[in-house]
Amino acid sequence: MLIVHNPLHHRHAGRHEMFRGKLVPCHESPARLGHVMAELARRPQGPLREPGLPDMALIRRVHAPRYLDFLAGAWDEWVALDPSNAELDALPSVWPIRGFRHDVAPANFAARLGLYSFDSGSPLTAGTWEASLAGAACAIDAARAIAAPGGPRAAMALTRPPGHHAGPDFFGGYCFLNNAALAAQALREAGALRVAVVDVDYHHGNGTQTIFEPRADVLTVSIHGDPRTEYPFYLGHADERGHGAGEGFNLNLPLPAGTDFATWRQALAHALEAVRHFGAEALVVPLGVDTFEGDPISRFTLASADYLQIGHDLAGVGLPTVFTMEGGYAVAEVGVNVVNVLEGFANH
Repeated sequence: MLIVHNPLHHRHAGRHEMFRGKLVPCHESPARLGHVMAELARRPQGPLREPGLPDMALIRRVHAPRYLDFLAGAWDEWVALDPSNAELDALPSVWPIRGFRHDVAPANFAARLGLYSFDSGSPLTAGTWEASLAGAACAIDAARAIAAPGGPRAAMALTRPPGHHAGPDFFGGYCFLNNAALAAQALREAGALRVAVVDVDYHHGNGTQTIFEPRADVLTVSIHGDPRTEYPFYLGHADERGHGAGEGFNLNLPLPAGTDFATWRQALAHALEAVRHFGAEALVVPLGVDTFEGDPISRFTLASADYLQIGHDLAGVGLPTVFTMEGGYAVAEVGVNVVNVLEGFANH
């Protein structure tokens, strides 16, 4: 398995986030990826390499150009407002909700920060754009590697910040660019007629669903905590099936808090059967390990050993596969759990 890792991920290091109404230290930190790299040093799963330059043309086919332009210049704008802002993260504080206009970008920086976000838990920092862009390059390179003749059967974009909550023109949930969607788009452009995305993070992949819900060439499946009680709350219900040409090509499998591995694995079997029925030629797995029983912001009860079985089950589909690093906030265990998935996949 090829591991494409992000050498710039540490440049995004948020200080604080709003979490359940309180300002707290960020759960999403550089230490997360460090633990995975350390575990890979103990249990290598294949060659590691850094990405090449990001394909901005492909990124602009997934994300709205005006959103990308905002992200690229946001930090400089923030500091230009007040030089002391260089010592602070930027957090959104106002949003255009129902009935407000979204088509006109305000001149005010705080208003535009809110226009392109959906929560106040994703701090924008001095290195957010650089880290996110390098992560996008990881995802695209991983996809192109498995699509190339003689390429590996699987590759992982080992990067942060994560991506599956980022939509075509919004960030949130610690995510700014949607690495899984970029990988799926790269696979389509490399020749795969149908690509499936199976999101196993505890939180619904709302950004990925939003990007692909009008399309019939990418099946999106998400197994996640019930949005009636779990973040991101406003998408992820079972009746969301896509729309227009994409009607029937989105599958949500919400599960209640406290779900154990046996029940969760049944949902994974359902998801993988949908992938087979769809006739996918390649698979993207947004790999969140926040389903772990010790995760501080999630409420499933999977154990570390269960992730070996998850990798084995995913490999059973027999498709070229890209993994993208998503959630997992029990930092001491995140490395073991991620590498267990990769090891279980490799040993199928």
